[in-house]
Parts: sequence; structure tokens; C-alpha cells
Amino acid sequence: MARLFLLLLALDVLPAVRAAAEQPVSGGVMPLAELQAGQKGEVWTVFRGTKPEPFAVEVTGVVRNALGPGKSLILCRLTDPRVQNMGAVAGMSGSPLYIGGKFAGALSYQIQRFETVRYAGFTPAADLVEVQQRAEASQLPSPPTATASLESFQPLRPVFTVSGLSPAVAELFAPQFAALGLSASALGGSDNGSLNSQPSTLDSQPLRPGAAVSVALATGDITIAGTGTVSRIDGDHLTAFGHPMMSLGEVALPMCSAEIVTILPSSMQSIKVANTGRIIGTITQDRLSAVSGTLGAGPEMTAVEVIVARAHGAPRTLHFSVARQQQLTPMLVAAGVTQAILGSSDAGLSNGFLLRSDVTFPAKQTLATRALYAGPQGFQQGLGDFVKGLAQDLQNPYEKAFPHRVVFTVEPLEQNPAVTLDLFQLSRTSARAGDTVQATVSWRDYQGGAHRQVIGIPIDAAWTGKTLQVVLVPGQVLDELSGRPRLVAAAQLRSFDAYLAAQRDSRADDGLFLAVVEKTRFFTDETVAVPDAPGSIERIAQAADEARFQRRDALLPLWEQHILDGKLSDVTLRRTLQITD
Repeated sequence: MARLFLLLLALDVLPAVRAAAEQPVSGGVMPLAELQAGQKGEVWTVFRGTKPEPFAVEVTGVVRNALGPGKSLILCRLTDPRVQNMGAVAGMSGSPLYIGGKFAGALSYQIQRFETVRYAGFTPAADLVEVQQRAEASQLPSPPTATASLESFQPLRPVFTVSGLSPAVAELFAPQFAALGLSASALGGSDNGSLNSQPSTLDSQPLRPGAAVSVALATGDITIAGTGTVSRIDGDHLTAFGHPMMSLGEVALPMCSAEIVTILPSSMQSIKVANTGRIIGTITQDRLSAVSGTLGAGPEMTAVEVIVARAHGAPRTLHFSVARQQQLTPMLVAAGVTQAILGSSDAGLSNGFLLRSDVTFPAKQTLATRALYAGPQGFQQGLGDFVKGLAQDLQNPYEKAFPHRVVFTVEPLEQNPAVTLDLFQLSRTSARAGDTVQATVSWRDYQGGAHRQVIGIPIDAAWTGKTLQVVLVPGQVLDELSGRPRLVAAAQLRSFDAYLAAQRDSRADDGLFLAVVEKTRFFTDETVAVPDAPGSIERIAQAADEARFQRRDALLPLWEQHILDGKLSDVTLRRTLQITD
């Protein structure tokens, strides 16, 4: 036996045998009080593939209350030559620290940049146990979390790798992801079991402390996931990362297997490049000290399908699922739609396209919308409005339910729908009851011919003695002018059915609306506008619920007609019309 030991040592394979056979798994938890400077420890993490390996560290000391009252940080010097060269790596977050066979903490913080001797911060084991216990009793309230913000003291936040998005689309969404606290990189992959993928190797190794694990925001043809390291497993409960992912508190995010392709060393921040595998559980807590969840079934997600029709050939279709979280879901869905429109080499959308969406809520409640765009550039310019509108369509402030399914259909147009308006005039500036005023509209198609339309406006006897306006505006503008806000506040409504009805009650986005309008003051009840309500009713209603019942100045449409169907114009024109006796 002694000769075998010496032979293995001579062949330099003893570390690999030790990695396979001697990883501490049940030595108990080391209290913070037992830590002393100079103690030697091992940190387990995946350098490549799926198999954890150890690297050596030395305890320097404990920084008391470093992350807040009662939240200390273990400071260790990275003595292993491999890690000295690269420092603490994004993706090593949660790598368990063992001292004397006991679980002492998890690697979590980058202490400094450009240092000559590499150090790292470790979250104490007791803090990770606390997060796990909170996951086991998830009915507890969710207090706000906090993170360290000093420049030389940063958590190793996971880099969210993005697969299925072209680099251009990933770059387009990078500022919006960053605003949500999500650092995204296009360098990453996924193995979702598609027909063209090779057989997966991600699940060939049993999950254990030190293994790589990913928390996904989207899975499928588009996968967005942050990779870290498993710190502790207790039955089917798992704790990882050693720091917050996005400080969301209670969550329901997919936990996925992961494979490390390589580590990219950097003096600023070394990172692990990873492939994300299948869903293996649910992350339920995103806290200051760790993320935690349960192995097994994944959470409920919203299925998204984006179908791009083509003039020639079969349609292209993207299938993916997104996590259900109020701030994240609209952004993730929008990224997938943008990939379908901007991220391919298909030039069939260059003339413009019609984008239809069908959102299915619980109990088969649906919301259908349509929007016209003058080519991919027009969509990119209006991306901010698209995301805001999508956020309103997907949210449900009245019931604890997200959409089950969202289907988008992109239909190419044969001609660019943008038009240039040349003329808008009335046949007269004053009229009497019973007369018909002619409104003439002339326009030119995009790189096309000129067109002219004459619309007759019948003069109603009820308009006699009034000075009115005739407006030519897009439907969204007329909605706003007539007192309907672009985004409906949840406080203005009292039920989910009323919310969906308000979402549906909007004018068409394409073409223009020719309307006769009158200045007035509206009294609104759940976005339903009533002109000239008695003052006594207004006072009683507003006293009962000021958010629901409001008074505002607006324009009352007396007559309107939708023209230029299937065209796009952003003009807003007004003409005065006097109705005489």
C-alpha cells in the first residue's frame, strides 16, 4: 500500500484521486469563533467540466460586521498557484471552504483588483445555513437585502451568460439588463436537448458541494442563466453563491445543471464560461448571504412562442420559457421577440411587418394586440415603448397569476407602411347643422405614388353654437387627448377583468383618426370617462376613492373615422371648425 502511495505521488495523480475520494461532505459546520489566522483550508470548485477539484487557501482573519450588523466575512489568502494567477473567479461564487473537514464558509467576494497577492472573502457557514432555513420556511416575510458597495470590496456577482441571442441583440439589451442589476455576457451556451444538440454530459456527475450550478431566467431556444457554485446540500435543499444574485428576496427561478467550459483569466475579473443544462430544481431565496432552493421539479414559467412568417419557405419559430417575475418577465420576453426580428439574416422583414401578440392568462382569459412597424429599424427605434407596453400587457396587479403562454406572430409586409402626409384641409371653416364638411387628406407612400382621400363630416345639430376642432392624429394620440392614459395605473381599476377590458379598449395603432372633438372636463371611473358629471357625485366618489375617480381636462370625440388602414404616420394636425346657427 505504501509503494502504491509513492507511485501515485511520483506520477502526480494523487490530487485527482484525492479529489474523487476525499471531498468533505459531512464534517459538520465550523463556528466562526473557531477560525484562527494561519489555518489551512480547501476550497472546492469546478475548473473544467462538471467535476469539483480543491485548491488551497490560508485563513487571514475575520472582518467583523463587514456586510452589516452581525454579518462578518472570512478573509483568506489564495495560496494555490493556479488561483494566485487568476484570483477569485466570477462563477466560483459559493465554492465551499473546508477547514479540518468542517464546512467553514463559501467563497463570495472579490477583495481587491490588481493586487500583487490574491485574497478572497468567504461568507460564514452559519449565514448560509440561515438562508437555507428561510427557504425551508418560505412563508416568512421578505425583508430587503443589501450588498457591499465599496470599490475594493465587491461580491462575485454571477455573469449571466446568454445563448440564443445574437451579439447585436445582447448588446442592445445590455443597458436594460444592467438597470435590473443583471450583468450579461453573450459568451455562454446551453444544452436544452434540442434535436441538433449532442448527447448531454451535464448530468453525468452527481450534484455535490463544489459543483457548478446555474440559476436561469429563461430556458429553451433562448437561455439566460447565471452560473455559480454549490456551497451546501442538505437532503433536497441546496445553498449556493454565498452572496445575492439580484437581491430579489423570495423568488421562484429555475435551478439548472451546469458545465464549465473554461476559465478566462483577467486582472480585472476572471470569469467561468459555462453551458447551462436541464432544470433540476427551484431557487426560492435570493438573499444577502446566498441563494437557496430545492432539488426536484422546476417552477412554473411562462411559455413564449415567436413565429416569423416568410414569403418563401416554412416559418421560423422560437420556443422558450421565462421566469415569472414582475420586472424581469417583460424584458426577457422582449429580448426573444427582438431576436426573432433583428437577430437573423432573413431580409424578409425589411419592408416592414405586422406584430401580433396573444397573451393567455389563467381561466383562459386572453389579451390580443397588434402593431405595425416600418421595418426592423422602426422596431428598434420603438423598442422602449414596446417593452413598456409589454410590461403592462403581462402584469397582473390584482391576482397572483402570470400569463401561462404568450404567442407572437411576425408577418412580413410587401411594402413599407410609412407614408408622408402632404395635405390636410377642410372645405370650410364654419358650417351649420345638416351641412357636410369635406376633409381632404393627401399622402405619398414610401418610395411610391401619391394618394388622395375626401371624407365627408356630417354636422350634427347638437354642435350648434360651438367652436370645435377637427384633428388628424394616430390612434394612440387620440386615446391620450380624450383622457385615456397610455399606461393604465393599477390603482384606477378594481378587478383583473376590468384591467383586461381597459387594455383592450384602445384605438388601432396603424393609420390615422379623423375626429371632431370638443374641449371638456371628464370625470373618470376606472378609466371610463363621463363628461359633465354632477359636482355632488364627484365629491362623494372622490372622497371614497381618489385613485379610482378622477377629474381631468380632455377632448371629447363627437365624431371620428379611421383612415389610412395599414399605413404609418406620426402627424398630429388640428383645424378649427365653427358651427353657426
